[in-house]
Amino acid sequence: MIRLHNSIRPAFRSRRWAHNIPTFSHLNSVNEEDLAHFSSILAPTSILSTLPSISTPADDIAPYNVDWMGKYHGQANSVLRPRTTQQVSEIVKYCAQRKIGIVPQGGNTGLVGGGISLQKEIVLSLGAMNNVRSFDPVSGILVADAGCILQSLSEYIAPHNHIMPLDLGAKGSCQIGGNISTNAGGLRLLRYGSLHGTVLGLEVVLPDGTILDQLSTLRKDNTGYDLKQLFIGGEGTLGIVTGVSILTPPAPQATNNIFLALPRFDNVLPLFQTVKRQLGEIMSAFEYIDRTAYDMGLQHGLGPLLSADEVGDSQCFVLVETSGGNQDHDLEKLNNLLENLLTADEPLINTGVLSQSPTQFNSIWALREGLTECVQKEGKPYKYDVSVPLADFQKVVDAVRERMISKGLYGDHAISKVMGYGHVGDGNLHLNVIAKHGYRPELEAALEPFIYEIVADRKGSVSAEHGIGSMKRDALHYSKSDVSIDWMRKIKQTFDPLNIMNPGKVLP
Repeated sequence: MIRLHNSIRPAFRSRRWAHNIPTFSHLNSVNEEDLAHFSSILAPTSILSTLPSISTPADDIAPYNVDWMGKYHGQANSVLRPRTTQQVSEIVKYCAQRKIGIVPQGGNTGLVGGGISLQKEIVLSLGAMNNVRSFDPVSGILVADAGCILQSLSEYIAPHNHIMPLDLGAKGSCQIGGNISTNAGGLRLLRYGSLHGTVLGLEVVLPDGTILDQLSTLRKDNTGYDLKQLFIGGEGTLGIVTGVSILTPPAPQATNNIFLALPRFDNVLPLFQTVKRQLGEIMSAFEYIDRTAYDMGLQHGLGPLLSADEVGDSQCFVLVETSGGNQDHDLEKLNNLLENLLTADEPLINTGVLSQSPTQFNSIWALREGLTECVQKEGKPYKYDVSVPLADFQKVVDAVRERMISKGLYGDHAISKVMGYGHVGDGNLHLNVIAKHGYRPELEAALEPFIYEIVADRKGSVSAEHGIGSMKRDALHYSKSDVSIDWMRKIKQTFDPLNIMNPGKVLP
């Protein structure tokens, strides 16, 4: 195994590392008078607070203060649940006057603490803003509230033979506004591109309460600066996304998938090239799973898709999906691909399976999409969503495992598993480091900044699709230059001079 940490460039080795806890001395806590004012804007059922005048049970506030992994714990004493953009505007305007920090929150499915309060900010939950405003089945343009759940939107447009351009494992609970605010990628990015391309317009409440209405349904609008791009991936630090106009593609008439077992990781890159060449325009996903993740999935009831004899000593696995317009055409391409792979003089795969029915198609995807839940059952995961060159996927995973072994932290007493899976088509590795008995400071100290240094050494990104949040703001300099960070601060200062909008997130 290679020791990547020993090859870190001096420029990175010299950088200081610390998780600085931000102080919000410029902000005020929510008090009874504030709640009285919010009560003039919202219905009583739309306000939760542990303050005496409302006395919401702590258990009812907890889901807004703790992320789904149980890693980040917020301090908010009050949660507001507006139903309209105008209500959001009035709330933000008042918070700006009172200097009350605001944490916009969607489905709370993030991985980096971006939707959790750090100190005394108020949580503004957008879940009650869940109406579809319009859908044009001719153009495929959907306009919806930010609180709409991704799966609900998929089900809304399915009868019109369209699909959402992004698909995530958390689709049953994540919200489109949160997807946009974190620039979520997911399983369909290879085919349909990022939200920077599919989002046509946004409605945003700015930090002073002004409503920025750029909810365009135009495919082409080349008039001035494209301001919406600042809010895609802005994580609510520049404004609160309340409405979205998004281009949805036609539903494919034929979908298929294959699951392949590879003898070694080195075969993944030439396999990707081969699959792209032979499948061409119908390839819609190319997912990678290492052996540790595959075995974990089997232990928790996923699969098996292949017999143990067929899998043998395979080191990794690949899931390929196709989406096209003609089932016979697509199946012919897939069968030819499998035949060529299995009969090659030096086969890139050990074996593979092609789905023969919708049930088998879903079973193959269930293995890939179920890994996140399996990880949670194994312990508390340190999850690192990074971009690195495909050739380095397994090297990064191996180096992290070796790091924990060298520190005496690998085993059931500390880190029980280190594994990787992700989206090969866009270089996105989901590195999962499982702490069997829970999060501990010494484990995090061994992992960070080591992992960020590895990523930087390979000219990668410390965040591929889940944002920066509070977790990675001190690691931002591993992927962005001082000049870039300085200009980000200037943009933040321009939009939010009072620093009330999701303070302590993104920027160090």
